Amino acid sequence: MTVASMTGYARAQGADAQTTWVWEAKSVNGRGLELRSRLASGHDALEPYAREAAAKRMKRGNVQLSLTITRMVEAPQVRVNTALLNQLALLCQEWEGRHPGVAPARLDGLMALRGVLEPVEAEEGDAEAVREGREAAMKATLDEMLDQLAAMRLGEGARIGAVLASQLDEIAALAERAGACASMRPEAIRERLKTQVAAVLEAAPTLNEDRIAQEVALIAVKADIREELDRLRAHVAAARELIAVGGAIGRKLDFLAQEFNREANTLCSKSSDVELTRVGLDLKAVIDQFKEQVQNIE
Repeated sequence: MTVASMTGYARAQGADAQTTWVWEAKSVNGRGLELRSRLASGHDALEPYAREAAAKRMKRGNVQLSLTITRMVEAPQVRVNTALLNQLALLCQEWEGRHPGVAPARLDGLMALRGVLEPVEAEEGDAEAVREGREAAMKATLDEMLDQLAAMRLGEGARIGAVLASQLDEIAALAERAGACASMRPEAIRERLKTQVAAVLEAAPTLNEDRIAQEVALIAVKADIREELDRLRAHVAAARELIAVGGAIGRKLDFLAQEFNREANTLCSKSSDVELTRVGLDLKAVIDQFKEQVQNIE
């Protein structure tokens, strides 16, 4: 499985002897999968099939689906009422015999009389067969369009996945930079602890040993960012694994982005020099970019 985006657009067209139809769909980000349909009048029965077909291809996203139908204009089929035409022709002959001065009747005039030409209606069974065939063809066109939409989402997802992988590399590199800062070297940490403990004792020389031990422990914890760096590395590994597996991973990546941000904030709060603060701020900037990209992932 690969990473899929939640954004995309697709269009597919079909036709039979009497009708043309166009399916269109556009997809944007969403918390779950939500399908909104706008179908041509008389075709609401296609909506359950459309929902099922979309759910087979997508797990998240707001999808707007539309079906537009155009009826082809055909010349109406008619038949001649022969009995009525013959009757009219006989009447015309009789009338001409009685009134020699009257012009003889013309065929086009007789054909124009009401009832001589009758429309031919399709047999009920044939109409039902045509309707069923058209509905099956519309479903096939819908499947084609949804396949296009899913392919577009996968293509966009592949591009986003490459961006996320690059950002994870940058987060990992910044974590290593943070650990390599001069202020994080053991000798620097020990010297800073001595200075801070001396400041505590000077400010409150009457503190008992237990309180002093608590204050020293707090100072030591604040000076050590190894736990935050270890968690950052673990989150990077987890995110890379999710991207490699693919599928509907957007929510899991969003959770990891929040965890990234939590560790970056803690690192900045523990910073004791300009170099580490700059690394922490760079880290937060990359994490924000990562989180923004993750919002587009299915």
